[in-house]
Amino acid sequence: MASTPTSGTFQAYRAGLLHFNDDPAYHANAHHWHEDGLLIVNDGKVHMAGDYAQLVHLLPEGTPVHDYRGKLITPGFIDTHVHYPQTDMIASPAPGLLPWLEKYTFPTERKFADPAHATSVASFFLDELTRCGTTTAMVYCTVHPQSVDAFFGESQKRNLRMVAGKVLMDRHCPDFLRDTAESGVRESEELIKRWHNNGRQLYAITPRFAPTSTEAQLEMAGALAKAYPDTFLQTHVAENTDEVAWVKSLFPNARSYMDVYDHYGMLRPRSMYAHCIWLDDADRARMADTKSAISICPTSNLFLGSGLFDFERADAAQVPLSLATDVGGGTSFSMLQTMNEAYKVARMGGTYLQAMRMFYLATLGGARSMQLEGTIGNFAPGTEADFVVLDPKATPLLARRTERTESLEELLFAIALLGDDRTVAATYAAGNRVHQRED
Repeated sequence: MASTPTSGTFQAYRAGLLHFNDDPAYHANAHHWHEDGLLIVNDGKVHMAGDYAQLVHLLPEGTPVHDYRGKLITPGFIDTHVHYPQTDMIASPAPGLLPWLEKYTFPTERKFADPAHATSVASFFLDELTRCGTTTAMVYCTVHPQSVDAFFGESQKRNLRMVAGKVLMDRHCPDFLRDTAESGVRESEELIKRWHNNGRQLYAITPRFAPTSTEAQLEMAGALAKAYPDTFLQTHVAENTDEVAWVKSLFPNARSYMDVYDHYGMLRPRSMYAHCIWLDDADRARMADTKSAISICPTSNLFLGSGLFDFERADAAQVPLSLATDVGGGTSFSMLQTMNEAYKVARMGGTYLQAMRMFYLATLGGARSMQLEGTIGNFAPGTEADFVVLDPKATPLLARRTERTESLEELLFAIALLGDDRTVAATYAAGNRVHQRED
């Protein structure tokens, strides 16, 4: 039963409201849709969400009601794999992942030894995320601790819920980006103590991928993850076949690429594995057993020619799934554009991905994968008020198509397939507007 708010600073937002309580691929009543809805925010958190007609009389006198009728409000998008240092090298040509790393990624990341440069890129990156409706991301910094400080400093200014970490990389990389097993883990622990749970900032232990860490570094990273179980862990796995073959040559005793990480205690809740294209069923079963999550990166997988993610097998194993842009391998910061590419990747693999599920994966699915359900991802009372206002008439083509939709599924599908950053009318973090589109 809805109750009348009694204290705090209230704001209300009127629009179509969509959020999820479960995965619509498995549950018929997984979403909440209020065509004329009201979202009530109290001191940066959701107080209640529902039909406007039922809730409006509960508002304290004088509560501002922001009128977004004709638009949709959803929880802020959650991007579970993205590299902020690669912002300036997005859309760089290369024949595959490994030469792309050598030619563009490593030289670009070298610049982040300069705190001023890191701060400038972090500021642009976060503005670009919020312009695209993304309010939470799992972010890779560089090997430089100052790149992490710069990122979290800019995130904290905006009061965003962000997860990030210093890359660990002590071999198979240029000397100017190489740490050591000891220094990398020591610096990571210092950053954990400085930033983890500092406001809305959260830390992720971040080995780049198995080939660029010695066994000593992987062992120490796994021990660090065990010592700080509420931190996150993020890395790459099984992105392309050349990479998989390289890992096999470096770790000949491992059953699989994923088994390398498992051996060092890195499969656990709050661990996020990007790509996961070339896994087998044993890998997926192990991920499900350990509550390790998959970050699906369709735009970068297509851009680098890495392969097609297998939705059917991942779903059969019930591995937690989420979506990610993977900039700068990915070619757009927009989670709507990412949905577009995910739909096509799924179709090429024989899976029909409903729009309702795409929006789930970009919101509550991301929160669940990160073990943050109840904090972000939907409009349950007490969750943080991160949300995005979507305009189905943002472009002439989108307006023409959405005028002809006959169901919520059709409307969401049109927004996902035709939408981009222009579709985002406004973005809110902890109840404060952090982006407004200039019309």
